[in-house]
Amino acid sequence: IIEMRYGLYNGKVRTQREIAKMLGISRSYVSRIEKKALNKLFKELSM
Repeated sequence: IIEMRYGLYNGKVRTQREIAKMLGISRSYVSRIEKKALNKLFKELSM
């Protein structure tokens, strides 16, 4: 989700809605996964 959201894989930035449609999940679930992943990244980078 992070790769798709910020274009890290192919350079194409996607919205939460686009990602949700691609994965067959709700936009709110994409949002929760994204938030959790970003929190993990920030936690690791701040150590």
